[in-house]
Amino acid sequence: MSVFNIPFRRLLPVCSLLLLPLAMANTCAAQVQRSLCNKGDNGFRAIFRTGVGVTVEPAKSEGLSLRECQASLQWKEENIVVAEKAAQIDLDLFGVDLSKDGAVAAFQIKKTPGECCASYQIYSLEKRPRLLRTITGGSYFTASDKDLDGRIEIWTDDSAAMNGLDGLQVAYVDYPPAYVLRFENGRLLDASGEFQDYFDGIAGRVRDQIKPDSLREFQLSDGRLQPDSSSDFERISRLRAVKIQALEIVWAYLYSGREQEAWHALAEMWPAGDAERIRREVTNARANGILAQVDSVSTTNGQARKKPSSVYKQSEVTPAKAIYLWRPSPSNPLEYSLLETEVVLDLVIDSAGKVSSAAPVGKEGTADAALLSAAKEWKFIPGLKNGHSVASRLRLYTSLRR
Repeated sequence: MSVFNIPFRRLLPVCSLLLLPLAMANTCAAQVQRSLCNKGDNGFRAIFRTGVGVTVEPAKSEGLSLRECQASLQWKEENIVVAEKAAQIDLDLFGVDLSKDGAVAAFQIKKTPGECCASYQIYSLEKRPRLLRTITGGSYFTASDKDLDGRIEIWTDDSAAMNGLDGLQVAYVDYPPAYVLRFENGRLLDASGEFQDYFDGIAGRVRDQIKPDSLREFQLSDGRLQPDSSSDFERISRLRAVKIQALEIVWAYLYSGREQEAWHALAEMWPAGDAERIRREVTNARANGILAQVDSVSTTNGQARKKPSSVYKQSEVTPAKAIYLWRPSPSNPLEYSLLETEVVLDLVIDSAGKVSSAAPVGKEGTADAALLSAAKEWKFIPGLKNGHSVASRLRLYTSLRR
């Protein structure tokens, strides 16, 4: 699926307001997976109020752009290399406050196109910029303040740990085990338990998909489902789907801090003679994944999270500025005609620079569904109030004609 996105921009001071139109990407954007730079197709530059600059751009050799990406931070005359010759680089955060750690930039990096998982590097934007933390093992990382309570969580999964578990490839799993992390005061906290409703939603959806007859058939198997020359491959494939669904439910409870419920669900669904073995496999894989990088578990009760913070008017802040805007290419004549229309959107952008809500302006405002869906994945430098990132509103004019 091709996308439309913001082209490379010259160096911009963060204090200026820029309402950026959508523009057509070049043809190599057909494989973009929501990354700012994918195989050298796009870039971004900006300077934070501390004087620290960021650059994400196509890698170059002898002045020629390559189908690779590189990222760096600039401070005075110094150029600090974040990554070079990478398949994908995403600037997930820029100018965002993380508790007492101050303003940061965060990069998601995939070194090779076929790589399972990414690394997430968090840099301080204070003078002089320095690396605060690297997290590895997730197929994606995205930071946001979903509940607008002023605290920012990093959403990811434990794909590297679970890839290959019992012969299963995580690429074929709809719901890999998820993590909700929080980086505070130099420490990485597991905050997944605060979002049990999210994990319950996963478990509920998966349960609804399991056919009782297929579950009973799986419970009568050996659990391993290792085919041989005499195997009924259609049956193996059918039971493997149930096996994955059972693990998805177990992961939903286990990773949200409910170990007892996880093992109860495993006992309900898994072949009795194999349950203890797979329990050990899951436990060992989890212990060697992102859990090994976590410093502590958040003690905040999910039901007692902070009340929503203020969402400031655009006039009350230094307005948010776009890092990356995109939309799917049109799929029918109606969508092509909508591209010729200037659409005005009212956005609520959280303190991490992610779109919390998007709506066309006015009672008669119109925006095609593809644009509104894409808007939820746009990235911004968040609005700033008294030098700190806050949730704010932004009216954005979008048109491919501009």
